Amino acid sequence: MSTPTSLSAFDIRRTDSPTPDADREAALAAPKFGTVFSDHMARVSWTAADGWHDRRVEKYGPLQLDPATAVLHYAQEIFEGLKAYQHADGSVWTFRPEANAERFRRSAHRLALPQLTTEDFVGSIEALVRTDVDWIPTGEETSLYLRPFMYASEAFLGVRPSLEVEYLVIASPVGPYFAGGVKPVSIWVAQDYHRAGAGGTGAAKCGGNYAASLLPQQEAYERGCEQVCFLDATTNTAVEELGGMNVFVVRADGTVETPELTGSILEGVTRSSILRLLGDRGHAVVEKRILLAELLAGLADGSVSEVFACGTAAVITPIGRLAGEGFDVTIRDGVAGEVTSAVRDELTDIQYGRADDRYGWLRRLV
Repeated sequence: MSTPTSLSAFDIRRTDSPTPDADREAALAAPKFGTVFSDHMARVSWTAADGWHDRRVEKYGPLQLDPATAVLHYAQEIFEGLKAYQHADGSVWTFRPEANAERFRRSAHRLALPQLTTEDFVGSIEALVRTDVDWIPTGEETSLYLRPFMYASEAFLGVRPSLEVEYLVIASPVGPYFAGGVKPVSIWVAQDYHRAGAGGTGAAKCGGNYAASLLPQQEAYERGCEQVCFLDATTNTAVEELGGMNVFVVRADGTVETPELTGSILEGVTRSSILRLLGDRGHAVVEKRILLAELLAGLADGSVSEVFACGTAAVITPIGRLAGEGFDVTIRDGVAGEVTSAVRDELTDIQYGRADDRYGWLRRLV
């Protein structure tokens, strides 16, 4: 049974200046990730005195922030990412929103923010998508990317949790995350920088984790790579995750490994879905500590046959090159592997309604 939502509690306040149809259609014809946004945004306010209140969908537009707004000084904020997919019959669905809502609550707890209920989280998405349903693209590998986020909105300077918070959802029509489409990407392994450490905020989806990845990501670009992979902060020997994606290793015997959750790795919704799909396809799936030296040795002797990354934005992306100080390895001649391709096809077929949703992962929005 689907989780009930607070959809009816959202007051729909439509914009007085909608995007002209021709401009919207032009944006939908060639969507680029996170560059164009729909006409509205969902919003809920919170104060320590009144709790969550004023649930509404309103005109998309700039936020007015006092220079002393807490988030600007102490980075007390979190976010999520999920998508709305239009199926062939015109219906619109999203994928495992309850899992995103649960992770959003865990992130809120870690950042000392108020926890939003699953009902409000899913209700805000439903309200926004139904209002801006004309913004959903219909081309291959396209969707409406949804970005729920929460930030400390109280104006004050002082290191304590904010007594005022704003929660919003914005939407952007998107195509493939990587401009070149689904093809193997090159990865630079950062050995001088770390994304998160033990006891930190690595398991929370907060902006600070991503800010920490930007300099090593820039260095990866300079070395001809598209993404950066981080090692653990304690020993600098174990593979953890990319700047925004989880990592999987496929062995020649069909076993699939992924770094175990240690508190410094984000528990991806796509990651957990892939674990289920792989297990049901007959693969032995192991969550373990994956040493970089062992991964490189496996690639050298052939015991590792494929490596891929996954996340909401990119779905599943094959890794065709792994480089770092002292090594530069091409994987499978830069061609996507059979396991990577098969599980990607199965997952996207479920998301786009081309295959039966035997897990009950989809939720209808429109």
